[in-house]
Amino acid sequence: MTDSSRHIACVGGIVHDPDGRLLLVRRANEPGRGLWSVPGGRVEPGEDERAAVVRELAEETGLTVRPGALAGVVVRGPYRIADYRCDLAPGSPARPRAGDDADDARFVDIAGFAALPMVDGLAEILREWAALPRI
Repeated sequence: MTDSSRHIACVGGIVHDPDGRLLLVRRANEPGRGLWSVPGGRVEPGEDERAAVVRELAEETGLTVRPGALAGVVVRGPYRIADYRCDLAPGSPARPRAGDDADDARFVDIAGFAALPMVDGLAEILREWAALPRI
């Protein structure tokens, strides 16, 4: 536990492809099993948040990213989630593939985003952070 032993430290990655579509994963496990979210997960002991974002996105999507600015932090139950804006790294595969805690991974446009069942509050927070799909 972190954050004064009150919350489990987690990270998420907000990634847009060159066309402005947003990377999402469908969660294979609880919390939120079957719902769509940005990819991410727990920060391992001794790992910094940026390294955790790179690792988690590789595990869940097969993509290599470079974390940029912190978009914001949300607290959901016992989890404190720091979401970072990320760019695809040179040489990263162009298409995500689901792995680890995700059973599907894809880039979605705004219409696709609106049609998917999301984890609670995702659309609102991404709108607040100006991080929705751009097309």
